[in-house]
Amino acid sequence: MIGDLLPDVVVTEVAYDDPPEARLEPAEEAVIARAVDKRRREFTTVRHCARTALTRLGVPYVPLVPGLRGAPSWPDGVVGSLTHCDGFRAAAVTRAGALASVGIDAEPALPLPEGVRESIALPVERQRLAKLAAEHPDTPWDRILFSAKESVYKTWFPLTQLWLDFHEAELDLVPDGTFTARLLVPGPVVAGRRLDGFQGRWAVRDGLLATAIAVRP
Repeated sequence: MIGDLLPDVVVTEVAYDDPPEARLEPAEEAVIARAVDKRRREFTTVRHCARTALTRLGVPYVPLVPGLRGAPSWPDGVVGSLTHCDGFRAAAVTRAGALASVGIDAEPALPLPEGVRESIALPVERQRLAKLAAEHPDTPWDRILFSAKESVYKTWFPLTQLWLDFHEAELDLVPDGTFTARLLVPGPVVAGRRLDGFQGRWAVRDGLLATAIAVRP
């Protein structure tokens, strides 16, 4: 599902369980040494996905140690993104010459817990969610909005090294599987042009939903 949302230049790898061959490099192991079992399994398997994807891209794996704001430290010349939720882990990587940035997120295809929508959605977004829910009641629109905002942040951060709050991007979800994110703060400069937003895609399948953004250089 993740691969279907991204251009062909992106290599993706997914896992629906935690394979026994998944392993960590010593630097990664040091980061996760005191983590609970669930966190350890997610951390390890998503890096197993990244290792496999980088190998397919023809790039040697380096330890993906969390850096500023927890973002993985990708090898030089690579842009990528990681995501995990219950029963799903995924990595997306490509060469920096092919894309300027990429962001992915996956979530269970369920409504958000009570109170979360109000904390992540702007008033205009809540109005749009109500309209979408009335027209397509079987789609978890609020969770798609949350996931899309996660993908926006994962796309934004490598370009800026700055925090982006949920309320600093206004999203418009479209039932055709696309979305638009309008930045409400000055956007990153890519190839000499300041971006005012991102275009993304979403999908719901087999109890999961995913969102993805790819920024051309």
